[in-house]
Amino acid sequence: MKSSSPLPSFSRREMLRSSCAGFGYLALQGVLGLESAKAAVVDPLAPKQPHFPARAKRVIFLLMKGGPSQVDTFDPKPLLDRDNGKPPPFALPRVKFAETGNLLRSPWKFRQYGQSGLPVSDLFPHVAKHVDDLCVIRSMHGTNPAHGGALLKLHTGSDTFVRPSMGSWVSYGLGTENTDLPAFITICPTLAHGGVNNWGSAFLPAHCQGTPLGNASIPADQAVVRHIHNKMLSPEMQRAQLDLVSQMNHAHLEQAGANAALEARINSFELAYRMQSTMPELQDISGETEATRKMYGLDDPVTANFGRQCLMARRFAERGVRFVQVTHSDSFVQWDQHSDLLKGHTKNAAEVDKPIAGLLADLKSRGLLDDTLVVWGGEFGRTPVAQGSDGRDHNPHGFTMWLAGGGSKPGTAYGATDDYGYYAAVDKVHIHDLHATILHLLGLDHLKLTYRYAGRDFRLTDIAGEVVKGVIA
Repeated sequence: MKSSSPLPSFSRREMLRSSCAGFGYLALQGVLGLESAKAAVVDPLAPKQPHFPARAKRVIFLLMKGGPSQVDTFDPKPLLDRDNGKPPPFALPRVKFAETGNLLRSPWKFRQYGQSGLPVSDLFPHVAKHVDDLCVIRSMHGTNPAHGGALLKLHTGSDTFVRPSMGSWVSYGLGTENTDLPAFITICPTLAHGGVNNWGSAFLPAHCQGTPLGNASIPADQAVVRHIHNKMLSPEMQRAQLDLVSQMNHAHLEQAGANAALEARINSFELAYRMQSTMPELQDISGETEATRKMYGLDDPVTANFGRQCLMARRFAERGVRFVQVTHSDSFVQWDQHSDLLKGHTKNAAEVDKPIAGLLADLKSRGLLDDTLVVWGGEFGRTPVAQGSDGRDHNPHGFTMWLAGGGSKPGTAYGATDDYGYYAAVDKVHIHDLHATILHLLGLDHLKLTYRYAGRDFRLTDIAGEVVKGVIA
């Protein structure tokens, strides 16, 4: 049914004239609302108090991708030397990554170092000088014999689902001590075997995501944050553009109410703007002394690449970044010596030994080792039985990782594998236990550090994990 009275007719000019007061009211409301919306958005990466007094403030994770061999580095096995070439006198796992043969002794000698007398193989003569600062965990074990699953387990606590990474959980729990830098930075990470999931935030807020510098295929001196320089706009123009976007976003917040995703986006824009000046300055190592550069091996082409990564880790740590990961890897799997163990492990150790020792010495001299937890290791170890004639297969059943600083017990070897180094046997430490212990040293209770998602409270340690008190000073 049509109305008998005609609708009023307005020209565009008349409509704008009659509505100007309304637009003015909306503008005023927007200005007033903008201030309240800005007040409602807080920096999600602001420092947070731990659950209890922390021993460590930050973590540097040195990932040896591919799986370094425990029986060739920090876990000597005299019986393996004695019985070289014989069939293994124990049952092999029901599920193996590949077929293996007889026992294979280590081609490297072990020597005792420091006051603690901890044995280290000749692969690591520089790190060996710092054994009195190390807590060597010889009884690590996991569940997955494949690189992808094992790396995800090490980083996220799960090898079957996409879960937040360890660095993301630490960022979520503690925030950062520098508002101009991310809480979590990963230097030259590998893009294989889990890729971005190894430093991703999954269902945690976006600000917990790791910020990658380059990747494993890029030399460390070329590893920068993508798009860190804007060649088209001046900083002043960027600031004006960002202010406009911020006003619109805050106006939307005022109208729509709390929106975690939008708030995270606003904060990410602001952080990215600040990083344009902070990050290049921090990555410029020209001001480091010649002695420091040599200590990290930057004067040697063999050690320069990983040495730069370790030096950057120290610079990030002292500037308040909460979690820094340094990855030793080529574009695939660096320590994965299924054959030619002698050549491969010799090359790999030569690239990282001096830089790691330099990092430990530098942190200690600056008083940073006391509250910086350094974690070293790979996704699993290697078998004490041979693959082919001169290689070792994947072994998640018993391997070695070590801690230094940050409240860990120095000059200690914790736990043990069996007499031949295949299985964790004494004081076994699962990946979940390692995660619980790292969080504990940071003052975080792994049972309380939870995030509700899809109707369930999730945590890094899933439904397992015990703090390993024997590795805490």
